[in-house]
Amino acid sequence: MRELQHSPHVPFAAHLLERKDLSEDTALFRVSPEDGALATLSTFVPGQFLQLSVPGAGEIPISPADLLTPDGTMELCVRRVGHVTDLLHKSKPGAVLGIRGPFGSGFPLREMAGKPVLLLAGGLGIVPLRSLLMYLLRQRSSYGEITLMYGAKQPKLMLFREELSALAAAGGMRLYLTVDFAPETLEGGYSCAVGLLPDLLKGFHFDAVNTYAAVCGPPPLYRCLVTDLESAGVDATRILLSLERRMRCGVGRCCHCALGQKLCCLDGPVFRASELKGIPEAL
Repeated sequence: MRELQHSPHVPFAAHLLERKDLSEDTALFRVSPEDGALATLSTFVPGQFLQLSVPGAGEIPISPADLLTPDGTMELCVRRVGHVTDLLHKSKPGAVLGIRGPFGSGFPLREMAGKPVLLLAGGLGIVPLRSLLMYLLRQRSSYGEITLMYGAKQPKLMLFREELSALAAAGGMRLYLTVDFAPETLEGGYSCAVGLLPDLLKGFHFDAVNTYAAVCGPPPLYRCLVTDLESAGVDATRILLSLERRMRCGVGRCCHCALGQKLCCLDGPVFRASELKGIPEAL
């Protein structure tokens, strides 16, 4: 008898193994999906998203913070912003969650091969870009210079600070950090600029003609960065924007993520800036 194919509308079970608080309202959850999900999750491309469900609460779209590990676990970084995420943050190790996906389109990794990559992250936007960064570093010889520019409101809200500093110290990437405002002495001894993320681009010299720029952050950030990148010489086809914040159902049914004639969950969430020109609500 032919084995029935698992429906993308039905979540796989995933056991919560541990959580690590990254800030006052954001935590990193490590989950172990059931064996049936591993084949599907192994196809995850940085930039795609999952649907994470909490029994008795509902479902939310989540961008994995990294690829599926060899031992079959996955990291999900979640900010507590509503009913579902509140119950997730209250969950204890051993709790059973649900996972569907991956959905949507990710970053064009093959096309980016051999080219410099500039990652621009604002706030929680570091999460979708972390999976891309980790992939690039694991395939380091296949890509050009890797630069991460990351901005947060203040030092204590900067996620993965120790990890990013260690990666930069290892020499595989360049790291530039900035905060909107900061106390006189930055806690933990981490040095960073004080200012907005676009300020880091001012006077920054890079191979704009060949660089791919990946951007993710709060809505006001996109229009400014796209303008600055294009002014620096980066072609709009090489500016990659993650619009994961617009995700809802994940399968193109609810249409809450519509952008003109496009649906973020099917056509995105990663778009080239050139694709979004003429769609005012996109950015």
